[in-house]
Amino acid sequence: MLKYGMKIPLSLYIHIPWCVRKCPYCDFNSHAQRDALPEQEYIEKLLRDLETHRPDWRNRAIHSVFIGGGTPSLFSAAALQRLFNQLRNYLDLPADIEITLEANPGASEQERFYGFREAGINRLSLGVQSWDPEQLKRLGRIHDDEQAAKAVRMAKAAGFTNFNIDIMHGLPQQTVDDAMADLEKTIACQPTHISWYQLTLEPNTYFHKFPPRLPHDEILWEIQQQGQSRLQAAGFNQYEVSAYCRDSYYSRHNLNYWQFGDYIGIGAGAHSKITRENGSVWRYWKVKNPRDYLGKDSVIDGHCSIPSEELLLEFLMNALRLREKIPFTLITERTGLSRETIDQALSNCPNKDLITRDADHLSTTTLGYRFLNELLTGFLK
Repeated sequence: MLKYGMKIPLSLYIHIPWCVRKCPYCDFNSHAQRDALPEQEYIEKLLRDLETHRPDWRNRAIHSVFIGGGTPSLFSAAALQRLFNQLRNYLDLPADIEITLEANPGASEQERFYGFREAGINRLSLGVQSWDPEQLKRLGRIHDDEQAAKAVRMAKAAGFTNFNIDIMHGLPQQTVDDAMADLEKTIACQPTHISWYQLTLEPNTYFHKFPPRLPHDEILWEIQQQGQSRLQAAGFNQYEVSAYCRDSYYSRHNLNYWQFGDYIGIGAGAHSKITRENGSVWRYWKVKNPRDYLGKDSVIDGHCSIPSEELLLEFLMNALRLREKIPFTLITERTGLSRETIDQALSNCPNKDLITRDADHLSTTTLGYRFLNELLTGFLK
């Protein structure tokens, strides 16, 4: 029997749910924390959480590690050092593994960058979001543009040669020139990776309840067109809907998500996706509230297997975000579906002008990449 889980890359996601304050656009599991963070208690719980997944990571190397939040850079470098010292006792972490930490550019955290590097973190993702002071206020960010620029300088000084900058467009009252100015300042920082994405009003956020005045569709389209051209001219390759990198500095961790790889999620509200040796695919999710996560003996809030008839759609929802053609061998490896089953499902898709295939690959058309939601909706009919 083919051991699917042994072939598919396995990543580790660590969720640290606290932040200084909740941003009005944020729909992630984050919680404002003004008291001292329970660093040691949370680390101990993370390790117990990981232990419940022992059958999932036993005899498998870890492909990548991503520490997200919240604002995980609120944790001290010493706490993260303790965490990784313990993780190395559990897991096979290759010498060249990518370990990413999301960091807030706020001034109070910049001196920690050296400690993060010493802890083994080798990639930073800086949540700048905008260089415009007024936009930063509208977005509820706790840093200003000068602090963001200083954070970039300090990350480089600490030895981070691989770092991402998160930057948003389509912000309240933003013009095309405003968006391009943000992008120019981001490019000037010489990151290896840029996550450039449009602000969306997600359910259960302040902005969804009290929507700000966003640019019209015509302006959004012009921002996207000009921005993509500028990024390409600056040497950034768009390899995913909102991800751009220089050379081969793509996010290994996110690429594993988009290619329907496996991942273990530990921490409050974290999700996991695991392929069993028999080819079945399972999802797990953890208790969301940090107090409950710390207080409960069992932190698994639920789990389910993905029905085989939904596996192709689950795969395509991730993989079609990528610009490169998708090998059919990858689809069969990650879903366990036969080529015949895949071909039949693709033949039934009503939006055939949005997708194309040859003997070995599947990809979107230019129009299909622009209208991914419409394309994927066709597989639900």
